[in-house]
Amino acid sequence: MAAKLKKGDKVVVLAGKDKGKQGTISSVDTKAGKAVVDGVSMSVRHTRQSQTSQGGRIPKAMPIELSNLAFVDKNGKATRVGFKTEGDKKVRYAKTTGDVIDA
Repeated sequence: MAAKLKKGDKVVVLAGKDKGKQGTISSVDTKAGKAVVDGVSMSVRHTRQSQTSQGGRIPKAMPIELSNLAFVDKNGKATRVGFKTEGDKKVRYAKTTGDVIDA
């Protein structure tokens, strides 16, 4: 099945502690059904100092379920993503506006 959300998409969080926050997807794990969104679902990782890196508390974005994310259309609202064929190519489109996402 084709991916409805891809790396680089602007999304909004629908559920959880970060509900309403927006960000761009930095990576997607299709097998687990999760995505990492920049600036959302932040966790603190404590690291020990070494010769190569500074130690301390490093914030890290944790994965979020794909079902808790929605694509943001050009109006800034959450929308569902659908598929249609234009010519001989399958493209994604926003269901609210009908605009093609990836041209």
